[in-house]
Amino acid sequence: MMSGIVIVGAGHAGSQAAIALRQGGYRDPITLVGQEREIPYHRPPLSKAFLKGAAASPVPLRSSVAYSESAVSFLQGSAAAEIDPAAKIVKLSDERWLPYDKLILATGATPRRLNCPGSDLSGIFTLRSVADAHRIRSRMRDVREIVVVGGGFVGLEAAATFAQLGKSVTVLEIGPRLLGRAVSPIISHHLLSRLTRMGLAVRLDTSAVGFLGSQKGIDAVLTDDGGRIAAQMVLIGIGAEPDCNLARQAGLHCDDGILVNSRLQTSNPDIYAIGDCARFHHWHAERSVRLESVQNATDQARHVAHTILGLEAAYRTVPWFWSDIADMKLQMVGLSHMAERHMLSGTINEGTFSVYHFRGSTLVAIDSVNSPTDHMLGRKMLEAGFSPTPDDVAAGKARSAFKEWGSGEEAALHSETTRS
Repeated sequence: MMSGIVIVGAGHAGSQAAIALRQGGYRDPITLVGQEREIPYHRPPLSKAFLKGAAASPVPLRSSVAYSESAVSFLQGSAAAEIDPAAKIVKLSDERWLPYDKLILATGATPRRLNCPGSDLSGIFTLRSVADAHRIRSRMRDVREIVVVGGGFVGLEAAATFAQLGKSVTVLEIGPRLLGRAVSPIISHHLLSRLTRMGLAVRLDTSAVGFLGSQKGIDAVLTDDGGRIAAQMVLIGIGAEPDCNLARQAGLHCDDGILVNSRLQTSNPDIYAIGDCARFHHWHAERSVRLESVQNATDQARHVAHTILGLEAAYRTVPWFWSDIADMKLQMVGLSHMAERHMLSGTINEGTFSVYHFRGSTLVAIDSVNSPTDHMLGRKMLEAGFSPTPDDVAAGKARSAFKEWGSGEEAALHSETTRS
């Protein structure tokens, strides 16, 4: 039996890896193992459009025909239970086993849960899969008051959706601001202002410590300040933990993610990890990171395919993210945690602006609200290694400065080519 490649996890990363391998000319068997019974689908709409609609299935990443036409053996509704690295075998929960030459782990992440009194009551949800979204959509038809615990991306996207559907929504955020680990204080303040105007109640520096209810379900959320908030449904959105269970069992090195090198190899060179479960040294952040984003998942999937096919290059991309919260399109490029200075471009009152983040004189990130032009410009600048001056940003001249710099680079390249 030919072994080929086994991919565990059929989300954005796993699906892309399978297709990229075939597109790159890989000829041996490819097996994609997916725990869900759905074909791989777009996850971001689950907290927004899918909750509002009546569709039975989410939007697929690609049609089921795409896998068969690419000769990808797709095992839907199958869970990997164990890896034997010495024998190079993946054992499934139904006792089947799959031999492999190379193994790709794209196991993703699982939502964190609250462990407090009443946390097992009916009506308390997390949101990661289409099954979660179906349960939330079904429950929310009959509720008036919803509490969202956590002011991160998923929590705020869903909270805004609930409010648009006419629900009374309260958001509890344990930190001093919304999206505190992801965006600048300027963006956080704008989000708070906009959501409050929509009618959401947002309580910062507040955590849930318990839930009250009966056999029928939840009735109220208890907060750390002694408060009690009526709720017939609760969404827990306090982040996610990488799914490292298989990796640990196989003896792979893990530390808040499956540790991989610049080629996305784990501590076993025949096993790779990509997407939300992988922790790697990021050239731009200059430290070890784990990035939960569609862009990172699909970029790493393409890169691991190229690596297996013989490309020796290190994984090196500029990270970018997006989130749609009510009528706000939030787009981020780069990693702003290492910034020392923040420059505003645009008009906050008009709801279209960007925040440029600098470390010294180096541009490290841009956060944009309803300004896709700035976002695309930021991606080009960071990819090229160009930094506008803070004065250029303040004067609205970042684009012209980049264009002038690009012309100068092209002229220098032309001159060097002519001399040689």
